[in-house]
Amino acid sequence: MTVLIFILVLSVLVFVHEFGHFWTARKLGVKAEEFGFGFPPRLFGFYRDQQGQRRHFWGNRSLDELPLEQKPKGTVYSLNWLPIGGFVKIKGENGEGKQEPDSFAAQSLGKRALILAAGVIMNIVLAFFLLSLGYMLGLPQSLDEAGPSARITQAQVWVMETLPQSPAADAGLEAGDVIMAVNGQAVSSSENLQALVAENNGVATNFLVKSGDEEKQVTITPTVIASTGKPGIGVSIYASGKVRYPFFIAIWEGLKATGLMFWAIIVAFATLIRDLFLGASVSGQVTGPVGIATLTGQVASLGFTYLLQFMALLSLNLALINILPFPALDGGRILFVVIEKFKGKPVKQSVEAWIHTIGFWLLLALIVVVTYKDIGRLF
Repeated sequence: MTVLIFILVLSVLVFVHEFGHFWTARKLGVKAEEFGFGFPPRLFGFYRDQQGQRRHFWGNRSLDELPLEQKPKGTVYSLNWLPIGGFVKIKGENGEGKQEPDSFAAQSLGKRALILAAGVIMNIVLAFFLLSLGYMLGLPQSLDEAGPSARITQAQVWVMETLPQSPAADAGLEAGDVIMAVNGQAVSSSENLQALVAENNGVATNFLVKSGDEEKQVTITPTVIASTGKPGIGVSIYASGKVRYPFFIAIWEGLKATGLMFWAIIVAFATLIRDLFLGASVSGQVTGPVGIATLTGQVASLGFTYLLQFMALLSLNLALINILPFPALDGGRILFVVIEKFKGKPVKQSVEAWIHTIGFWLLLALIVVVTYKDIGRLF
């Protein structure tokens, strides 16, 4: 089930990315020769021929062998055997057809850059859609950040940190535990817990705590904490719950969450690059397909809205990685457009092709190394 969910998630992210390239190219007058779901070999395809008649075919046959009147006039839409994501084949994407008006190579620098960036833009739009939908259904969120119109369910108070030599530490509370009740009274917010603790200052008090999948009863005597001067048990806490918003507010919250999440990813990635240059260990901060698949299964087990939030996170990560100015990525191709702008003429096609090929193999090698480390963590 984990593998199936991961394939579905990855397919949606990649398909939306490729659809961005396809739709933008079509809108700007560039021919998309083929738009496929999944990766070849081809299983089935259909198109309209030169007379506008709809035709379909099976298998991975070449359409170049057909008579002229039966050849595709527009885009061939295909279903392929490897059901992961999709692809788009744009006319002139490798520099050919510069004299033909519907070729990518014949377009202005601005149009080419926009077509190349469209996949990244669509991944950001997808994240916005998923988060907005999530807020309509109910997404996990800090209760401190919930707006006045929020409808809150499944509220929980989590232990973030336990002070050493505190009543909570003596009772065995750890980061990640959930404080569910105090003397039989349910805990639903930070303020609620603080009030219950203050009421029982100096009194042995029964706490119901969830640690992992296990619920346990512990006895803790609240006392005045020196660092705060207030009654407490020696923990820092975090209150969260499923938060729902009305339709239009959910869209606004989705937009805000998309911006904040994307900025957090940028900062995390910049920190990762900095640590690489400073020689710090980054192996624990990087995960590949195997690690992501494992995380996908764990998140899916929590519920549908948790999966929506995780998909939005992956979509924004995919957007950031693709816009990096590295060969074989969208950002690398945009970089060559920028170089052409300042140079006044394009880089030789053979040179650009070699650079992208080298970049592709470097990326593939990185995936292999990271995947090896992922498998090592599992065992």
